[in-house]
Amino acid sequence: MSSALAARSALNARLASTFTRRSLRPLVVHARSVSDDAYVPGGPIYRGTVNDPTTFPPPSKSHGSYHWAFERLLSAGLVPLTVAAFATSSSSYPLLDGLLGVSLVMHSHIGFDSVVVDYLHPRKFPVLGRIMTWTLRATTVGVLVGVYQFNTNDIGLTELIAKVWHA
Repeated sequence: MSSALAARSALNARLASTFTRRSLRPLVVHARSVSDDAYVPGGPIYRGTVNDPTTFPPPSKSHGSYHWAFERLLSAGLVPLTVAAFATSSSSYPLLDGLLGVSLVMHSHIGFDSVVVDYLHPRKFPVLGRIMTWTLRATTVGVLVGVYQFNTNDIGLTELIAKVWHA
């Protein structure tokens, strides 16, 4: 009786492995080898999923260490630029006033862009991330136009701050 039981369990195991192999065959990518019953560690391998290697973006000089160095240089350069702009009169040096205005706007743009990239990345928020990125760009262009108009057609940025300071 034990030999009949062993034969029956061996037959069931053989049928189960045959049906399993046939049902998974369309999903599994087989590498033809000596044995068709080769064991694949970890289960079947699917193409086009987590098994694919990571693709890296092409290197760009505007990102990475160059970008970081530009941000730090701009931030450190704002200190002497602000002191120089307020130590002199803006009517005497309009170029210094314009340079301060553009530097402040670019410093603010880089800071807000970091917030958008960190918290509203387009991969996680495909619609809202792109909307906020383009809103920031449009706002930066609008503010640059406004700073240019204010510096050329009105009293200028440093004179405005000096008047507000002494008011």
